[in-house]
Amino acid sequence: MRVSNFWTLMEDEFGSGYAYVLANQLALTSLGGRTVNEALADHFEPREVWGAVCDAQDVPAERRLGKDVAPASGRDPVIDG
Repeated sequence: MRVSNFWTLMEDEFGSGYAYVLANQLALTSLGGRTVNEALADHFEPREVWGAVCDAQDVPAERRLGKDVAPASGRDPVIDG
């Protein structure tokens, strides 16, 4: 996962304003008490940081991969073949 994907997930889940507040203030015990920003600065993998945020904030499993995005053409490749 790229850092840009991480921030997309954060913004989608928590909103564009609160995501950055959370990143500065939430101490992640599974990452040694670091905040999101500290963990990323300390070169933790964004996927690991995202998992720690999801665990700490009780993000349900069905939302941990991000929002479902419809295909650009408007077609569903499974249904429309």
